[in-house]
Amino acid sequence: MGAHKASPANPSDVLRLVPVAVFPGLRVLAWRDDWLYASHGYSLLRARMNTNTNPIEWQPVARYVPAWWRNLSAASRLTFRLFRDGFHALATLASGHMVAAVPGAILTIAPGESEFKISHRVLRGTRPLHIAATPGDRLYWGEYFDNPTRDEVHIYASTDRGSTWDVAYTFPRGAVRHVHNIVYDEWANCLWVLTGDNGSECRILRASCDLKNVDVVLSGHQQARAVALVPTSDGLYFSSDTPLESNHVYCLDRAGTLSERAPLTSSSIYGCRAGGGIFFSTMVEPSSTNRDPNVRLYGSLDGSQWCDLMQWKKDFWPMSLFQYGNAVLPDGSNSTEFLAVTTVAVDGDDLKTSIWRVLAAGVL
Repeated sequence: MGAHKASPANPSDVLRLVPVAVFPGLRVLAWRDDWLYASHGYSLLRARMNTNTNPIEWQPVARYVPAWWRNLSAASRLTFRLFRDGFHALATLASGHMVAAVPGAILTIAPGESEFKISHRVLRGTRPLHIAATPGDRLYWGEYFDNPTRDEVHIYASTDRGSTWDVAYTFPRGAVRHVHNIVYDEWANCLWVLTGDNGSECRILRASCDLKNVDVVLSGHQQARAVALVPTSDGLYFSSDTPLESNHVYCLDRAGTLSERAPLTSSSIYGCRAGGGIFFSTMVEPSSTNRDPNVRLYGSLDGSQWCDLMQWKKDFWPMSLFQYGNAVLPDGSNSTEFLAVTTVAVDGDDLKTSIWRVLAAGVL
């Protein structure tokens, strides 16, 4: 296992993480059962994670050929960060097809192919933050762009495994700034749509899987401004993403009751389930309210007792150019006991993926 500078934040008598391995240069993207997908530049890799995997072996899956100059910018850590290179989202389908987001484009690839092809050019913004997939292989992503004039915002859908895309839903002019995330909820068989950024633009909406019915569940305040949402059998766990107020983890239970579960030291845009637990990370961004210089990882085994598990100090490179400090957590469904984290813009662990075994405290 490679050396890293992550440090335990506060000792936990509930949950602990056991280090397994560190992989420089890899960015985690998504789980599919016990397969973990990650990228190295514009190459997609995967590794099967189970208790018998030692050492972890990464297999090449496919690649994308970007514009020639991105091969140059992706070759260096700092220019990679500066130009927001590489894969940023991935959805894997039961059919074996995969759909991904890179700067300026949505990509697709069929089983047996080795090179991603562009299926849609992103004209507003650089790329969506996430891509959602339903069990019927219906795919969605929402527009994420600066939108200072609050133009209408689209959600795109594909019913042919990412080959073509059509507008499936439109927020009218002035309704929202952009779409943060779309998450499939297997327990309710619905979609959750998260939007921002100010006032009534901050919304958590429940939608049918065909987007014909869309209802606002929470809205109108900064604590409804969210990017990360993790469905579980007992409810929806989400973390707020605001530089204007203190941030928290919340639970919206299946009866519709909202409760605050834990304070966070900063904005949070990544969450996941792993090893029977729920995890959210924080990021370091310019904020007069959230002044913590550390990226942090929080976790819980029961949704009630939350632990501040790990911290990484933001590096000295300017945030506006070289990205906020962050800990990326993968999308998808993880059937293993392992947690995968990619840290960005932090001291010692910039653009590194670490693998941890999730254990209840006291378990060997």
